[in-house]
Amino acid sequence: MLKKDLRKLFLEKRKSTSAQSLLDGGLNISNKLLQLPIWDFNNYHIYLPIENKKEIDTSFILSILQGKDKNVVIPKMIGVNGLENYLLTDNTRLKKNKWDVPEPIDGIKIEPQNIDVVFIPLLAFDNKGNRVGYGKGYYDTFLKQCKPNVIKVGLSIFNSIEAITDVYKDDVPLDYCITPEKIYVFNTP
Repeated sequence: MLKKDLRKLFLEKRKSTSAQSLLDGGLNISNKLLQLPIWDFNNYHIYLPIENKKEIDTSFILSILQGKDKNVVIPKMIGVNGLENYLLTDNTRLKKNKWDVPEPIDGIKIEPQNIDVVFIPLLAFDNKGNRVGYGKGYYDTFLKQCKPNVIKVGLSIFNSIEAITDVYKDDVPLDYCITPEKIYVFNTP
């Protein structure tokens, strides 16, 4: 399927997902993450969910990261499709931007090359690890700035589709994708 069709389809599917299913899904996803070989690093980038878009609640993952004493890095959207990244601390103040994305107002900037693991929001993904987001390119741009071996973990409430037919050379595939039911492994050594 084409990305534009997948966007429309999965936004509708998300809209019809109950709050309880989202909550349960987020908890199951966070528990499955513990099975991945990703916990020996320091800097973990995670998004804060857009509630009105019914994105997966990442608070369970945040609790795991904080419990493991990891550095948590959160994004702030800048420009047409850029992200600045800030260390999440007890003093971090958040404010929702015009798209209702919770973002840090300011803080300690972390360069993309210093990030080890990135948890990525998405609408859909396929059996090869290609993903569909909202189509603005924020994460593809950001991931290209990270070190080549950064671990890319997608989080999805829905299972994979067979194939995204319009994958571009600039699209950055996932290494893993976690759903409430399954762990998908793609480009790992």
